[in-house]
Amino acid sequence: MRKILIVEDEPDIQELLCTYLREAGYETAVAGDGIAALHLFQSQVFDLVLLDLMLPKLDGFAVCERIRQQSQVPVLMLTALDGETQQLRGFGLDIDDYVTKPFSMPVLLEKIRVILRRSGGTGEDTCLHYRDLTVDLDTREVCQDGRTLELTAREFELLCTFLAAPGRVFTREMLLAKLWGYDFYGDERVVDSHIKNLRRKLERDYIETVRGVGYRAAKQTR
Repeated sequence: MRKILIVEDEPDIQELLCTYLREAGYETAVAGDGIAALHLFQSQVFDLVLLDLMLPKLDGFAVCERIRQQSQVPVLMLTALDGETQQLRGFGLDIDDYVTKPFSMPVLLEKIRVILRRSGGTGEDTCLHYRDLTVDLDTREVCQDGRTLELTAREFELLCTFLAAPGRVFTREMLLAKLWGYDFYGDERVVDSHIKNLRRKLERDYIETVRGVGYRAAKQTR
């Protein structure tokens, strides 16, 4: 199991990241400030560091600089700053990639997967198979009986969310937090709209409604 160090000072984001990373099969450890992050990093072995830029005690740049003095572990930086100067400074410290807040959890998980594979291989299957669907996570291509489906980025993320956890029920709130971002302030019906469009493109019953709760992948039939 790959182990990820989460360095983030906001409790809600800590909880969100821990939940989804563990569900995706990663082991996690959490530090709420830069000093605690360095102490954890020196006492344990990690496969990737998910590093917030704005931290108490030591900011993300300082933490990354000290990590780089002793390790080339992959670093994925979380930031609310999207300025070119800030990003160039991070790349100058050999970070592997940026994710700008608010972020989509499927996009973040995909970046983590790609970085870990590039840094040493994960040995994982890069395709999801479900009934007559094949979803290629690398090319983001969805095929149904050999026919390629044209999905939007959000529709693709929704489909992957359901197929990666067949049988699990996702509420609208869970889907909003996971795909639209933890600080999305909009109408929950946006989920229904995207699922309606996805169902129309799939043309078959892959996603079922759990009345009064949410949605899940329909049970596979033989």
